[in-house]
Amino acid sequence: MTLTLEVELPGDLSRFHLPEALGARLQSFFDRQDAGQPLTPEERAEAEGLVNLTEFLTLLRLRAERLAP
Repeated sequence: MTLTLEVELPGDLSRFHLPEALGARLQSFFDRQDAGQPLTPEERAEAEGLVNLTEFLTLLRLRAERLAP
């Protein structure tokens, strides 16, 4: 069984990005890991969620650019 969803994307999707404060939070997690400091399980889950959100927003922007006239 195949399910197809059609979603209308807003025209200003190129403005969608990770807010600066969240980007800084994610970078702080990366910096700590690079310094050899382990993240707590909660911090790791938060970092994974931020990475997933960043990837999702990037995919939306790329899709919008590809579909732009």
